[in-house]
Amino acid sequence: MSSPREVFLRLVNGVCDGPFEELAGLYAERTHVSHPLHPLHPQPLHTRAELHEHFTSPPPVPRTLNRRPVDVTVHETTDSEVIVAEFAYQGRVEETGETFRVPCVFVMRIRDGLIVESRDYIDPIASSRAWGQLDNLLAALRPQADAS
Repeated sequence: MSSPREVFLRLVNGVCDGPFEELAGLYAERTHVSHPLHPLHPQPLHTRAELHEHFTSPPPVPRTLNRRPVDVTVHETTDSEVIVAEFAYQGRVEETGETFRVPCVFVMRIRDGLIVESRDYIDPIASSRAWGQLDNLLAALRPQADAS
């Protein structure tokens, strides 16, 4: 059985290199994955099927991110199932040549080699910029005019 550290490393390397269809298999059938820093407050993902869709859906803007996890530090805790991982996704947008760095901290509970809970703190501005979605994020955050 894989250690929590090994599962985390398979996840972040898989996010960069694929195969994306296999990433949901790193999670328990019932899980809880949240993104607490995301300014639009998306609903947590609770099932392997939801995670499969999350990992395999095409991005809103067709972009190819050549990325890798860098500056990885995994902190083990007194709970053998829980780790805190600090790292960044660093890379380049193939279509534009622009470079990016997306700082992240994941707090994960991994039981029997499967992720049962993860709080993924991902820099939303850096991530949106890398995916070419910064203008859309900013527009979604602006107050909407009252239709009355």
